[in-house]
Amino acid sequence: MKFEKVRWGIIGCGDVTEVKSGPAFQKVKNSELVAVMRRTSELAKDYAERHHIPKWYDDADALINDPDVDAVYIATPPSSHKEYTIKVARAGKPVYVEKPMALNFAECNEMIAACKAARVPLYVAYYRRGLPRFVKIKELLENKAIGDVRFVSTTQYQKASEDVFDSQNLPWRVQPELSGGGLFFDLASHTLDLLDFLLGPIKDVQGFTSNQAGYYSAEDIVTGTYRFESGIHGVGNWCFSAFEDVDVNEIVGSKGKITFSTFGNEPIILTTASGTEEWNFEAPQHVHQPLVETIVADLTGDSDLCPSTGVTGARTNWVMGEIS
Repeated sequence: MKFEKVRWGIIGCGDVTEVKSGPAFQKVKNSELVAVMRRTSELAKDYAERHHIPKWYDDADALINDPDVDAVYIATPPSSHKEYTIKVARAGKPVYVEKPMALNFAECNEMIAACKAARVPLYVAYYRRGLPRFVKIKELLENKAIGDVRFVSTTQYQKASEDVFDSQNLPWRVQPELSGGGLFFDLASHTLDLLDFLLGPIKDVQGFTSNQAGYYSAEDIVTGTYRFESGIHGVGNWCFSAFEDVDVNEIVGSKGKITFSTFGNEPIILTTASGTEEWNFEAPQHVHQPLVETIVADLTGDSDLCPSTGVTGARTNWVMGEIS
């Protein structure tokens, strides 16, 4: 399935598509955003007019079956990812779906099977796999900058956000029926997917989850331990009702360590017996753009360049499910 130019449609043109992802489809070579869909007509029309997109819909099926749409980006909450992915696949079109890939691992497998049966590619929006800062970390690891990797540790905690204090109007991200879990599913998925990208698949997982603050029913603190197929060990702690915001990952090896954040722009720090080195990277304006470039290259060329597929995205769902 190769295209001269990929004409995209978006299902769910909400906040994430305003800057992070939507404009990327218009800025990447051989890519064009031709249609958007949102259930509220006025909002879909407004988005299309502001972003100079020729078509808008309030019905997903209409966008999926539009002959001018070659591929579809699904930017809805995870509760509808499976449904829309299967519909797009049956229409014979490539799928790019937001993260986490689905509510659970079983749904991920259904999505993979549907795309395989339809012979269409399935990509997942773990865009950090395409960002230069994380590509640099992978390069350091492959070049044995810290020798043989022994273990990785993650410490991520933050204050409770203001929007969780109103129990009658909770954000969808802390409603498991919409998101798959709590903020662990929404935020820790980025880190766990990064670890898969940097260190390979995880094969053994254990974890504990609790709700300590009581602002919502989903878990708000998670501790996980894991072992990678390579033999590397890992541990992660995530808390979403702490007194401050902390975001630190350390990959420790036989000759040094790499320290970095998942969400911040702090420098990547390499520490060895020789001292420290730092690398600073500016986040691109549209953070999806480097990954979208690899997807469009896949769809217009002959190489498999995209590092974030249904198979890799499903692995992250499996890990989260095993922990929680």
